[in-house]
Amino acid sequence: MKTFLFILLSISSFASNCFAQNLSKNGAAKLVTIELAKQIELQKPQATSRWLQKQIILGEYKMKFEYRIIGNKPADGRSLYISLHGGGNTSPAENDQQWKNQIGLYNPKEGVYLAPRAPTNTWNLWHEDHIDDMLSELIKDAIINADVNPDRVYLLGYSAGGDGLFQLAPRMADSWAAAAMMAGHPGDASALSLRNLPFAIYMGGADAAYKRNELALVWKLRLDSLEKENPGSYIHDVHIYPGMPHWMSRKDTIAIPWLASYKRISLPKKVAWHQDDRHHQTFYWLGVPEKQAETGAEAIVSIFNNTITIEKNDNAKLYIYLNDKLVNLDQKLKVVIDGKVIFNDKVFRKVSIIAKTAQRLDSLLIFSARLAIKNGEVRQE
Repeated sequence: MKTFLFILLSISSFASNCFAQNLSKNGAAKLVTIELAKQIELQKPQATSRWLQKQIILGEYKMKFEYRIIGNKPADGRSLYISLHGGGNTSPAENDQQWKNQIGLYNPKEGVYLAPRAPTNTWNLWHEDHIDDMLSELIKDAIINADVNPDRVYLLGYSAGGDGLFQLAPRMADSWAAAAMMAGHPGDASALSLRNLPFAIYMGGADAAYKRNELALVWKLRLDSLEKENPGSYIHDVHIYPGMPHWMSRKDTIAIPWLASYKRISLPKKVAWHQDDRHHQTFYWLGVPEKQAETGAEAIVSIFNNTITIEKNDNAKLYIYLNDKLVNLDQKLKVVIDGKVIFNDKVFRKVSIIAKTAQRLDSLLIFSARLAIKNGEVRQE
């Protein structure tokens, strides 16, 4: 309690000084440390309670989970593997059995291997609207209680879990270091948002139900094309095992070392964002105002040498979040649309942006400035 009061007093005093003048780079860095510590203290009681009870409750939904901690903790924190079970539109008992199977299905050499139990027993049990928020909370709980490194969080799922992964990997791509889909169906998922997320597909060549095997090949060709058009991006690994049915006799376990070989690209220099029908307000360093997201809207934006180039933007209002790891905020920034410079000025660091973005407990995705693009004009907010 004394520690928390000290943090509150420190941030209050520090913030008051910051408001009196433009926040410096060093001042922003200090405030990030203070605000992150504050958020950890604020969220720790609930996070610890959920971790001990092994369940997250969000409104009417309850997501139970089991986990194993494997190996020695690296100096920069543990890895986290979130493994989604199969089943779906069947009995609770069948989904429980699928969950229990998933708990022991994979064995990384290091990290927290965690298998959640889907809150529902529906066909889309892993990509209903509540899942995104519950997984986000689960990651924060693991950061607080198991010293998980946010840059080493991996997602994998089998069958119905693979269905969910096809949806969750792109729409939450900024949460994962890499993702591996086993024996699932892509549905209406878009691959555009996978630009900075290594993505693997494992499929039995004879897994013909719902044309899963055929669609796996379609996605391979799609990802091949995206990678060819964007060298260095859309990293992927696809294995379609000839003659293998829905159960691949554990051939898919090669996914674990493949996943572990990647670390999240937290602040990519180019972001491609397709807004799914489950809306998100932020994606890497892009954002949209709350309740203004539109299904299918896309944005492709790059940053190079303090120049922000907007190649595509379907959003009525698009936010660009900035920090000193992404750009040099002590120098002018340019914003270019259609070859035209529409902004060329300094951007000021703000306490309010740091406070807001620190709530995620992800130090590299704490930002200190924000630009808003609307009707071809730029303003700082």
